[in-house]
Amino acid sequence: MKKSVISYRVPYADTDQMGVVYYANYLVYFERLRNELLREAGIPYLEIEKRGIMLPVIEAVCKYRNSARYDDLLEISGWIQEVRGAKIIINCEVRKNGELLVEGHTIHACVDIASRRPIRPPDDFEKLVMG
Repeated sequence: MKKSVISYRVPYADTDQMGVVYYANYLVYFERLRNELLREAGIPYLEIEKRGIMLPVIEAVCKYRNSARYDDLLEISGWIQEVRGAKIIINCEVRKNGELLVEGHTIHACVDIASRRPIRPPDDFEKLVMG
């Protein structure tokens, strides 16, 4: 699967007293990207839930290289790195003018909504892994 990319202009509300994007907001940016990634793949999150599946985050990693500031135009990209067992790993990058600011990933468990037990992701998830 190709990388999905979204643009996002940093609002003042995303910054801290030092004038930089508050560190936890990058995880929100990762989520914005995830939603678009799944939508572009033809399996938007609402469809996943209709199938009786949840994708809770069970691990999140951010490596901070540089800061974004108010009014910066960011390019947020991501792709599904791996589907293994009940886990899905999604990589993300945040760039400004091509400069890598933050990189990381989230790991999701594929969980049956009714039983709350881990399950294997549907086959269409495995087709999304970049080779």
